[in-house]
Amino acid sequence: ENLVNQNWMSKRKTTDDPPVFLVFGGKTGWVGGQLMELLKKDGKDARAAQSRLEYRDAIEKELDEIKPTHVLNAAGVTGRPNVDWCEDHRIETMRANVIGTLNLLDVCHQRGIHVTNFATGCLYQYDDKHPIGSNFITEGDEPNFFGSFYSRTKGWTEKFVLEYDNVLNLRIRMPISDDLNARSLVTKLSKYPKIINIPNSVSVLNDLLPIALDMSEKKVLGNFNFTNPGAISHNEIMTLYKRYINPDAEWSIFTVEEQDKILKAGRSNTELDVSKLKALYPDLLDIKTSIVKVFERMRVRLDLKNPILPE
Repeated sequence: ENLVNQNWMSKRKTTDDPPVFLVFGGKTGWVGGQLMELLKKDGKDARAAQSRLEYRDAIEKELDEIKPTHVLNAAGVTGRPNVDWCEDHRIETMRANVIGTLNLLDVCHQRGIHVTNFATGCLYQYDDKHPIGSNFITEGDEPNFFGSFYSRTKGWTEKFVLEYDNVLNLRIRMPISDDLNARSLVTKLSKYPKIINIPNSVSVLNDLLPIALDMSEKKVLGNFNFTNPGAISHNEIMTLYKRYINPDAEWSIFTVEEQDKILKAGRSNTELDVSKLKALYPDLLDIKTSIVKVFERMRVRLDLKNPILPE
């Protein structure tokens, strides 16, 4: 393997070559597309990977042609419209999320390439040891949520992912964007007649994706909870959505038990401890501050003129 590494490194002219980023999920993916935009805006050499995670040979060919210095993996299967899809498509889910992810990490490891892997923090739930509001989940805690096939595949895969010494593993949860993209938590909540009212860690992409690219460029390694500090409930998010975006929004609250009756798969509810990330990026906004800024930016984006409702 060392031979492979040396051969690969020797193909690069010098170690001072400008970085080349290869983004899996950059062609059609939601997060991958945003990573491509940010990299291009920053003047970086960024390519959207053409190969699919399932096809190891194709990945190897693309790596050897492009010779990236940094690989970003934002590909995989989350299910459309949601993770319930994975319950009935288990082989497809495993092929992308388990076999595919490990294919990519393994061939990059053989070539000495740093990989930033966008993973999930939906591996946990509140329990007696981790009640709401205290003793938040750290990177070292064993997963305790197995309610969806999606989360189980991600939990299995993470154990293997962390054996690789060329990987930065970023655990995103319930991502939120500044627009009403169908994949954003805000958009999903706005379409549900009933929502639960439990605090959760969420990832505001406007805050976190630039940090991910900085970590990638610096070749940071290891496992990071990758959400904004603190937790926010779906009800709080929808209350702000109604105030800032759509004054006609209506919803009602139901319990997790009631929710479970209408879903094929359970949902993870938890708060992650992000002190490891905050030690590197102390200016990362807490979620209660950040979410207001999300809706302020969204108003500008949507060119909304309706008055903001009083609190």
